[in-house]
Amino acid sequence: MYLLRRSLVFSLLLLLLNPLTASLAHARPATDDADVANRAKLLSYVLRQQLTQHHFSHKAIDDKFSEATFDLYLKQLDFQKRFLLASDVAQLRAYADRIDDEFKLGQIELPAIAGQLLDKRIRQVRKIVAELLTRKFDFSREEELESDPEKLAWVADSAALKERWRKILKYQVMVRMLTLEENPESDKKGAGKGKKDPSAKPETQAEARKKIAKRFDHFFDRLLKDTLRDHYDRFFNAATRAFDPHTSYFAPKQKEDFEIGMRGSLEGIGATLREEDGFIKVVRVIPGSAAARQGELAAEDTILAVAQGDEEPVDVTDTRLRDAVELIRGPKGTEVRLTVKKADGKTRVIPIVRDVVEIEETFVKWTTIPDPKTGKLFGYIRIPSFYRDFKGPFQGGTGRNVTDDVEKALQDLKKSRIDGLLIDLRNNGGGALTDAVKISGLFIKSGPVVQVKSSNGQVRVLDDRDPDVAYDGPMLVLVNRFSASASEIFAAALQDYHRALIVGSEHTYGKGTVQTILDLDRAIPFRNMEKYKPLGALKITTQKFYRVSGGSTQDKGVEADLILPDRMQYVKSGEKYMDYALPWDTVPAARYTPWPRPKQSLKVLIENSRKRLEKNKEFQEIVSDAEKVKERRNKTRLTLNIAKARKERAEMDDSNDDPNAFHDGLAMDKDTDKPLDEAAKHKRWEEQVRKDPYTREGVAILDDLLAGTLSVGKTGAETTTANTD
Repeated sequence: MYLLRRSLVFSLLLLLLNPLTASLAHARPATDDADVANRAKLLSYVLRQQLTQHHFSHKAIDDKFSEATFDLYLKQLDFQKRFLLASDVAQLRAYADRIDDEFKLGQIELPAIAGQLLDKRIRQVRKIVAELLTRKFDFSREEELESDPEKLAWVADSAALKERWRKILKYQVMVRMLTLEENPESDKKGAGKGKKDPSAKPETQAEARKKIAKRFDHFFDRLLKDTLRDHYDRFFNAATRAFDPHTSYFAPKQKEDFEIGMRGSLEGIGATLREEDGFIKVVRVIPGSAAARQGELAAEDTILAVAQGDEEPVDVTDTRLRDAVELIRGPKGTEVRLTVKKADGKTRVIPIVRDVVEIEETFVKWTTIPDPKTGKLFGYIRIPSFYRDFKGPFQGGTGRNVTDDVEKALQDLKKSRIDGLLIDLRNNGGGALTDAVKISGLFIKSGPVVQVKSSNGQVRVLDDRDPDVAYDGPMLVLVNRFSASASEIFAAALQDYHRALIVGSEHTYGKGTVQTILDLDRAIPFRNMEKYKPLGALKITTQKFYRVSGGSTQDKGVEADLILPDRMQYVKSGEKYMDYALPWDTVPAARYTPWPRPKQSLKVLIENSRKRLEKNKEFQEIVSDAEKVKERRNKTRLTLNIAKARKERAEMDDSNDDPNAFHDGLAMDKDTDKPLDEAAKHKRWEEQVRKDPYTREGVAILDDLLAGTLSVGKTGAETTTANTD
């Protein structure tokens, strides 16, 4: 099966694409450690066979693999360097060049050794935390906490470990005091709604220390629940991810969760998440979901804590993804409060009432955009994902798919005699490859759309065989850095055919690979080993996408013809920033017939757009915000002086208090106080589309195309079939 998703993700509502990846772990003796070791031996054999035979890269199980596995496993153990000593890491590092040999022999020692070491340090730190939180912190001192683990060294001894935790706890207590000072209701159900209660009193330091102590008690309890088998499973996931970030091992529980998610039977907030370096990060907010309707949660938000209703928040840093998801899930109609760190560095409490997805919000939408300056009328089609229900009505499904909906939109827009068309793929994380090919075919005559290379080296060309063109006028495609996978295939095809201008972020996400799910129970070599079932599953990268011009969409993504300012441009988000991502490469170009090139230079379009952007207040604010984000993200040393921290928080609040400012796309359709019927909802959405600065600049670019009688669109004389880029 194709899994056209941007990254290793866990969907809370529809898809559960991210398996077990943990940050901190503890190994305690299982009921039968010999059985655990034998199961690990079998798993190492099965995984080695499947990875070396079926993975696209054909990487060898060698010293390079060993180093990569150790690197990933150490990050899972203690990425934030809050538990292990330098001497512990040195002891573990002895295995860094031995993992490949142990894998081949089936004698995996590292998880057991690491678990014992970490268990010892977790218990030691628990005592340190309990002691430190009985003491009063001096918030008038001039000192700082380094928040970037990559800038930290491993602590040398127990005294240094205690000092590191003193600063961590001091910061936690200070932040809690300041948060409740600014909004005394922020810890209660309904936080984030309405006005502050002026009669509420801020929390004292003693009260804050008590609450933080309780939070860390739960945190340590959670860390100490893992078994030796959990720790082996976590190690095997690190080993699979050494092949590429989308290859991963699903322990049996994660395999079950994955299958539930694929059936779409989970309820929650409606977001896809991933674990990254000890943090839970938002990958995508599902259109029509509870989170989308609430309107504040966005891609690249980091979830720091989760609270149920008016209960105390539970810290989810250094928490396994599956555990964080269990906290976020809950019955429909109940409230969950997420404490998140936004891309601009601000921390917010986001209250979301759990609900099912409003299915209509996940489908294609369209409207017209009149330009009063020129009198032109433009069509706009929003494609949130490349969805397809593979079951027809007689199989319990609807058979609905994005291609049919786009065709319907085009037929409707053509009746309005539009002068040009905008296709909006911002935040489109992918979907069915079938529809990426079919929708591309609506805008070109028959020809190749994408090339797919398998692990055996064979390249297959997927063609549009229908010579009919549903729309042949001028068009552009809006993208951002969260446009991924199938949406990149569509954008790349239209760019290679000179059929549309690609406008938006400098480049798209860059996920150009295909994954397959393998049931590992089917790979057990002998019947007498079936007692170790279930082994789980392997999600493995088996294919790679290439443009018709020959270049892969992997790593580089699709580069925009016209780049628009992007608040997230300094945020490291995309395939190229993921550990051990497969590289960009090429295959021979397919033979295809591009449309005539524009009669006017692209440089003229770029220059006209640049002049408009310089005068556009909204885009200048976006540029300013992006620079502020860069500055804040580079400032990793956090003050522990409460007066300075209070001042910094006030300055951040003054700079931009719009929680939706960093969506880099069409503003989410937030709930209003009054329920709206479908017509009113659509009208409000149309207003949002027409106010969106990216949409308005897209219209201006299409105006330039028409004014210059450019021909990105309108079939002309056929060009010679050629290999082109």
